[in-house]
Amino acid sequence: MSYGMTAALQSAVYGRLSADAGLAAIVGTDVFDAMPPGPEPEIYVTLGPEKVRDRSDGSAGGALHEFSVSVVTTGAGFHLAKEAAAAVSDAVLAAPLTLSRGRASRVHFTRAKAVRTSANRRIDIWFRARLDEAVA
Repeated sequence: MSYGMTAALQSAVYGRLSADAGLAAIVGTDVFDAMPPGPEPEIYVTLGPEKVRDRSDGSAGGALHEFSVSVVTTGAGFHLAKEAAAAVSDAVLAAPLTLSRGRASRVHFTRAKAVRTSANRRIDIWFRARLDEAVA
């Protein structure tokens, strides 16, 4: 198994979301890997948990990454959060992710969950990515 590509995947997803014009129209520059200090934005996107399993074969190391991206809003309803979640999904799936290490041979949406708390609305969007070590 190779866990070595996980930082490359995180960087690629963060870069894709940060550069996406459709998502920026909804959340501006509020795409985070970790929340900065200060007040919480009205709506923002943050990278979430990840689970990784071995998918190596006889020729190279590989891993199956299940990762989430969350949309959080302090607004009263889910409509704007759902628009942002759709933009996140569209951005992640728009084209193959370019990694600084290895390659993403497949990325797809697996599930989403919307929850309401007393403080906010949150949509967690889960993706699955098959990553392969580059073979020389």
